[in-house]
Amino acid sequence: MQLAIEDYPRYGRQMILDGFGLPGQLKLQNSSIVVIGAGGLGCPALQYLAAAGIGRLGIVDHDVVELSNLQRQVLHDESKIGMPKAVSASLALEKINSRLTINAITQALTPDNALEILSPYDIILDCTDNAPTRYLLSDSAVSLNKPLVSAAAQKYEGQLCTYNLGPEGPCYRCLFPTPPARELVGTCEETGILGAVTGIMGNLQALEAIKIITGLHDKKPSLLLFSALGSPPFRSIKLRSRKPNCPACGSADQTVGQIRDIDYVQFCGGATPDWENLGLVPGSSEDRVSVEEFEKSLATNREEHTVIDVRSAAEFSICSLPGSINVPLNELTANPESHLVHHRKIFVVCRLGNDSQIAASSLREKKGDDVVVRDVIGGLKAWTRHIDPNFPVY
Repeated sequence: MQLAIEDYPRYGRQMILDGFGLPGQLKLQNSSIVVIGAGGLGCPALQYLAAAGIGRLGIVDHDVVELSNLQRQVLHDESKIGMPKAVSASLALEKINSRLTINAITQALTPDNALEILSPYDIILDCTDNAPTRYLLSDSAVSLNKPLVSAAAQKYEGQLCTYNLGPEGPCYRCLFPTPPARELVGTCEETGILGAVTGIMGNLQALEAIKIITGLHDKKPSLLLFSALGSPPFRSIKLRSRKPNCPACGSADQTVGQIRDIDYVQFCGGATPDWENLGLVPGSSEDRVSVEEFEKSLATNREEHTVIDVRSAAEFSICSLPGSINVPLNELTANPESHLVHHRKIFVVCRLGNDSQIAASSLREKKGDDVVVRDVIGGLKAWTRHIDPNFPVY
């Protein structure tokens, strides 16, 4: 396959690079990459892979575009809300480079379909945000003998690693043989994320893939750590080669077995909790109060009530109920006695109604008979839904 005459000016700025040239561009044109996740990491990775001239791109994502995505998922726009992310990303990439071949796959990656979906591509990009899929992708990459470029981003930080690269390259299980405890893993919705951080990490994934395809990668295992607030912001850690006793990529008698037979969700501690629905569990009427009852009680005699908001100070600054006081959950649970007000009714609120249960329980353990402590079912999101539709939701 030769380069079309109109592609010489298009890709000329990278073809004149030492070590790249026309052979490098032809390697990109003849290559194929599948990106799992068209979100905060996947969008910038796809954008630069498309611009660089990768011959065929696969986009795997079963989710749809939401308003909250637009802060960081740069291939989507307001007109695409409700559209499958894989389709939205494909339409955006076609506008960047009409010569691309793009396969948009709108089904979830599972142990049953992973090998079939991934096998036609040369390189796999892990742009997901959950542990079960990370292990599934790593095991699949080992089984298919393909490099896996993986990144993660949360808050102000990110990390990048390429797995299963070369005969000695470790897999994800080599570094993380057991997943972290479920309660220690948070999503972007729970912990927050600066959009530019996902942009940096996604671009680095694209760069890793381009280096591998063009032969510019040194194939030395390393973990790149990024902190937007660090000085310097990047730190590289040299990794050991693959572990001989790794259950995935080690000796033949240590293999994890058939991918289809593995329950990756249970291996990682079970399904992600539905925090919104958990916050709506009624509980005891002596412990929890609906937003309707809460509003009625405040309207009856506001002077007898203390409203404690246990969200972080940053969240409290976004929006708060009039007259409420901010005591972050970790501060309250560390010293609940100092936040008890005698001869008062104390209502505890949070965003969804989960942290408030923990805080209210801590207060009740220390309260006297003259104090009533209840938390608000569904938190501030329920307040917006049922009481004040103009109260901000974030």
